[in-house]
Amino acid sequence: MAGDNFNGIKALFINCTLKSSAQGQSHTETLMRDSMAIMEANGVEVSYLRAADHAIAFGVYPDMREHGAKVDDWPDVFWPKVAEADILVIGTPLWLGEESSICRVIIERLYAHSGQRNDKGQYIFYGKTGGCIVTGNEDGIKHAAMTCQYAMAHVGYTIPPQADCGWIGEAGPGPSYGDEMEDGGRAGFDNDFTKRNLTFMTWNLMHMAKMLADAGGIPAEGNSVPEWNDGRRFDHPNPEYR
Repeated sequence: MAGDNFNGIKALFINCTLKSSAQGQSHTETLMRDSMAIMEANGVEVSYLRAADHAIAFGVYPDMREHGAKVDDWPDVFWPKVAEADILVIGTPLWLGEESSICRVIIERLYAHSGQRNDKGQYIFYGKTGGCIVTGNEDGIKHAAMTCQYAMAHVGYTIPPQADCGWIGEAGPGPSYGDEMEDGGRAGFDNDFTKRNLTFMTWNLMHMAKMLADAGGIPAEGNSVPEWNDGRRFDHPNPEYR
Protein backbone atom coordinates (compact mmCIF):
# COMPACT_ATOMS: atom_id res chain seq x y z
CA MET A 1 0.00 0.00 0.00
CA ALA A 2 3.04 2.25 0.27
CA GLY A 3 3.35 5.03 -2.27
CA ASP A 4 3.13 8.76 -2.69
CA ASN A 5 -0.60 9.24 -2.07
CA PHE A 6 0.05 11.90 0.54
CA ASN A 7 2.76 13.98 -1.09
CA GLY A 8 2.65 17.55 0.15
CA ILE A 9 1.32 16.60 3.60
CA LYS A 10 3.61 17.43 6.53
CA ALA A 11 3.53 15.78 9.94
CA LEU A 12 5.24 16.67 13.20
CA PHE A 13 5.72 14.18 16.03
CA ILE A 14 6.54 15.68 19.45
CA ASN A 15 7.81 13.20 22.02
CA CYS A 16 7.05 14.26 25.58
CA THR A 17 9.19 11.69 27.38
CA LEU A 18 10.80 13.03 30.54
CA LYS A 19 14.18 11.73 29.37
CA SER A 20 16.54 13.73 27.21
CA SER A 21 18.40 11.89 24.45
CA ALA A 22 21.47 11.86 26.71
CA GLN A 23 19.51 9.77 29.24
CA GLY A 24 18.92 6.99 26.75
CA GLN A 25 16.18 5.23 24.86
CA SER A 26 12.63 6.57 24.79
CA HIS A 27 10.01 3.84 24.73
CA THR A 28 7.47 6.39 23.55
CA GLU A 29 9.70 7.23 20.59
CA THR A 30 9.97 3.55 19.70
CA LEU A 31 6.20 3.36 19.23
CA MET A 32 6.02 6.75 17.54
CA ARG A 33 8.60 5.62 14.98
CA ASP A 34 6.20 2.90 13.79
CA SER A 35 3.61 5.54 12.90
CA MET A 36 6.24 7.79 11.36
CA ALA A 37 7.42 4.93 9.13
CA ILE A 38 3.92 4.39 7.73
CA MET A 39 3.58 8.08 6.94
CA GLU A 40 7.01 8.35 5.33
CA ALA A 41 6.30 5.28 3.19
CA ASN A 42 3.23 7.05 1.83
CA GLY A 43 4.81 10.36 0.91
CA VAL A 44 4.27 12.36 4.09
CA GLU A 45 7.13 14.67 5.08
CA VAL A 46 7.77 13.80 8.72
CA SER A 47 9.59 15.81 11.40
CA TYR A 48 10.36 14.72 14.96
CA LEU A 49 11.19 16.66 18.12
CA ARG A 50 12.07 15.32 21.57
CA ALA A 51 10.86 18.01 23.91
CA ALA A 52 13.22 17.13 26.77
CA ASP A 53 16.20 17.97 24.53
CA HIS A 54 15.13 21.62 24.53
CA ALA A 55 14.56 24.41 27.03
CA ILE A 56 10.85 25.14 26.66
CA ALA A 57 9.63 27.78 29.06
CA PHE A 58 6.28 27.20 30.70
CA GLY A 59 3.56 29.76 30.12
CA VAL A 60 0.74 30.70 27.76
CA TYR A 61 2.39 33.26 25.49
CA PRO A 62 3.98 32.52 22.09
CA ASP A 63 7.40 33.74 23.26
CA MET A 64 7.97 33.57 27.00
CA ARG A 65 11.25 35.51 26.64
CA GLU A 66 9.00 38.54 26.29
CA HIS A 67 7.49 37.67 29.67
CA GLY A 68 10.54 37.09 31.84
CA ALA A 69 11.95 33.75 30.69
CA LYS A 70 15.70 33.79 30.07
CA VAL A 71 15.51 30.94 27.54
CA ASP A 72 12.63 29.65 25.45
CA ASP A 73 13.13 27.23 22.55
CA TRP A 74 9.43 27.11 21.68
CA PRO A 75 9.24 30.11 19.31
CA ASP A 76 12.40 29.31 17.35
CA VAL A 77 12.51 25.49 17.37
CA PHE A 78 8.97 24.22 17.88
CA TRP A 79 6.56 26.82 16.60
CA PRO A 80 7.87 26.96 12.98
CA LYS A 81 7.38 23.19 12.66
CA VAL A 82 4.00 23.23 14.42
CA ALA A 83 2.83 26.07 12.19
CA GLU A 84 3.72 24.30 8.93
CA ALA A 85 2.58 20.79 9.92
CA ASP A 86 -0.73 19.47 8.62
CA ILE A 87 -0.61 16.70 11.22
CA LEU A 88 0.54 16.97 14.83
CA VAL A 89 1.04 13.81 16.88
CA ILE A 90 1.84 14.18 20.57
CA GLY A 91 3.54 11.21 22.23
CA THR A 92 3.59 10.88 26.01
CA PRO A 93 4.48 8.34 28.67
CA LEU A 94 2.17 7.72 31.61
CA TRP A 95 3.15 8.75 35.12
CA LEU A 96 0.65 8.10 37.92
CA GLY A 97 -1.99 7.53 35.27
CA GLU A 98 -1.52 10.91 33.62
CA GLU A 99 0.38 12.34 30.67
CA SER A 100 3.85 13.70 31.45
CA SER A 101 4.49 17.19 32.79
CA ILE A 102 6.29 18.06 29.55
CA CYS A 103 3.17 17.06 27.64
CA ARG A 104 1.19 19.60 29.65
CA VAL A 105 3.76 22.26 28.77
CA ILE A 106 3.37 21.45 25.06
CA ILE A 107 -0.40 21.70 25.35
CA GLU A 108 -0.12 25.04 27.14
CA ARG A 109 2.24 26.38 24.49
CA LEU A 110 -0.22 25.34 21.76
CA TYR A 111 -2.87 27.24 23.67
CA ALA A 112 -0.55 30.25 23.70
CA HIS A 113 -1.31 30.69 19.99
CA SER A 114 -5.08 30.68 20.46
CA GLY A 115 -5.13 34.43 19.88
CA GLN A 116 -3.71 34.03 16.39
CA ARG A 117 -5.77 33.60 13.21
CA ASN A 118 -5.29 31.95 9.84
CA ASP A 119 -5.80 33.76 6.55
CA LYS A 120 -9.56 33.11 6.77
CA GLY A 121 -9.90 34.75 10.17
CA GLN A 122 -10.34 31.38 11.88
CA TYR A 123 -8.36 30.13 14.86
CA ILE A 124 -4.80 29.35 13.76
CA PHE A 125 -5.07 25.55 14.05
CA TYR A 126 -8.21 25.22 11.91
CA GLY A 127 -7.52 22.88 9.01
CA LYS A 128 -4.89 20.88 10.91
CA THR A 129 -5.22 17.32 12.18
CA GLY A 130 -4.17 15.92 15.56
CA GLY A 131 -3.60 12.62 17.33
CA CYS A 132 -1.63 11.12 20.22
CA ILE A 133 0.43 8.08 21.20
CA VAL A 134 0.76 6.85 24.80
CA THR A 135 3.08 4.33 26.48
CA GLY A 136 3.62 3.17 30.04
CA ASN A 137 3.35 0.39 32.61
CA GLU A 138 0.04 1.36 34.15
CA ASP A 139 -3.52 2.16 33.16
CA GLY A 140 -4.31 5.50 31.58
CA ILE A 141 -3.98 5.34 27.78
CA LYS A 142 -7.55 6.42 27.10
CA HIS A 143 -7.48 9.01 29.87
CA ALA A 144 -4.30 10.66 28.54
CA ALA A 145 -5.59 10.46 24.97
CA MET A 146 -8.85 12.10 26.06
CA THR A 147 -6.97 14.95 27.71
CA CYS A 148 -4.60 15.56 24.81
CA GLN A 149 -7.18 15.26 22.07
CA TYR A 150 -9.71 17.49 23.82
CA ALA A 151 -7.04 20.16 24.21
CA MET A 152 -6.07 19.90 20.56
CA ALA A 153 -9.68 20.02 19.39
CA HIS A 154 -10.39 22.99 21.64
CA VAL A 155 -7.67 25.11 20.03
CA GLY A 156 -8.82 24.14 16.52
CA TYR A 157 -7.31 20.82 15.48
CA THR A 158 -9.56 18.31 13.72
CA ILE A 159 -9.46 14.91 15.43
CA PRO A 160 -10.34 12.05 13.06
CA PRO A 161 -11.89 8.75 14.19
CA GLN A 162 -9.66 6.56 16.35
CA ALA A 163 -6.77 9.01 16.43
CA ASP A 164 -4.93 7.53 19.40
CA CYS A 165 -2.99 4.40 20.20
CA GLY A 166 -0.82 3.09 22.99
CA TRP A 167 0.81 0.21 24.81
CA ILE A 168 1.06 -0.61 28.50
CA GLY A 169 2.66 -3.66 30.04
CA GLU A 170 1.58 -5.40 33.20
CA ALA A 171 0.72 -3.11 36.09
CA GLY A 172 3.76 -2.18 38.12
CA PRO A 173 7.48 -2.48 37.35
CA GLY A 174 8.33 -4.40 34.22
CA PRO A 175 9.47 -4.07 30.62
CA SER A 176 8.46 -0.99 28.68
CA TYR A 177 7.58 -0.89 25.00
CA GLY A 178 10.47 -2.13 22.88
CA ASP A 179 12.56 -3.54 25.75
CA GLU A 180 14.36 -6.79 24.94
CA MET A 181 12.79 -9.80 26.66
CA GLU A 182 14.46 -12.96 27.98
CA ASP A 183 13.30 -14.89 24.92
CA GLY A 184 14.93 -12.34 22.61
CA GLY A 185 11.66 -10.70 21.63
CA ARG A 186 10.76 -7.05 22.15
CA ALA A 187 8.05 -6.05 24.62
CA GLY A 188 4.81 -5.04 22.92
CA PHE A 189 5.93 -5.80 19.37
CA ASP A 190 3.58 -8.79 19.17
CA ASN A 191 0.55 -6.93 20.56
CA ASP A 192 -2.04 -7.04 17.79
CA PHE A 193 -4.30 -4.50 19.55
CA THR A 194 -1.53 -1.91 19.62
CA LYS A 195 -0.44 -2.60 16.04
CA ARG A 196 -4.00 -2.33 14.77
CA ASN A 197 -4.76 0.89 16.62
CA LEU A 198 -1.48 2.48 15.54
CA THR A 199 -2.12 1.57 11.91
CA PHE A 200 -5.72 2.81 11.96
CA MET A 201 -4.67 6.01 13.74
CA THR A 202 -1.90 6.74 11.25
CA TRP A 203 -4.05 6.20 8.17
CA ASN A 204 -6.96 8.17 9.64
CA LEU A 205 -4.62 11.09 10.35
CA MET A 206 -3.32 10.98 6.78
CA HIS A 207 -6.79 10.67 5.26
CA MET A 208 -8.15 13.57 7.30
CA ALA A 209 -5.16 15.80 6.56
CA LYS A 210 -5.48 15.08 2.84
CA MET A 211 -9.23 15.74 2.88
CA LEU A 212 -8.71 19.06 4.62
CA ALA A 213 -5.86 20.04 2.29
CA ASP A 214 -7.91 19.20 -0.80
CA ALA A 215 -10.88 21.15 0.56
CA GLY A 216 -8.78 24.20 1.45
CA GLY A 217 -9.34 23.67 5.16
CA ILE A 218 -12.51 24.14 7.19
CA PRO A 219 -15.09 26.33 5.40
CA ALA A 220 -14.98 29.88 6.75
CA GLU A 221 -18.69 30.23 7.35
CA GLY A 222 -20.01 30.90 10.82
CA ASN A 223 -16.56 30.65 12.43
CA SER A 224 -14.75 33.87 11.52
CA VAL A 225 -13.45 35.63 14.61
CA PRO A 226 -13.03 39.06 12.93
CA GLU A 227 -16.59 38.99 11.60
CA TRP A 228 -17.94 38.11 15.02
CA ASN A 229 -15.88 40.83 16.69
CA ASP A 230 -17.00 43.38 14.07
CA GLY A 231 -20.61 42.74 14.95
CA ARG A 232 -21.41 40.85 11.76
CA ARG A 233 -23.23 38.10 13.63
CA PHE A 234 -24.45 34.97 11.91
CA ASP A 235 -27.95 33.74 11.28
CA HIS A 236 -29.48 32.29 14.41
CA PRO A 237 -33.11 31.71 15.41
CA ASN A 238 -32.45 33.50 18.70
CA PRO A 239 -32.20 37.25 18.02
CA GLU A 240 -29.95 37.67 21.09
CA TYR A 241 -27.20 35.93 19.11
CA ARG A 242 -27.31 38.43 16.26
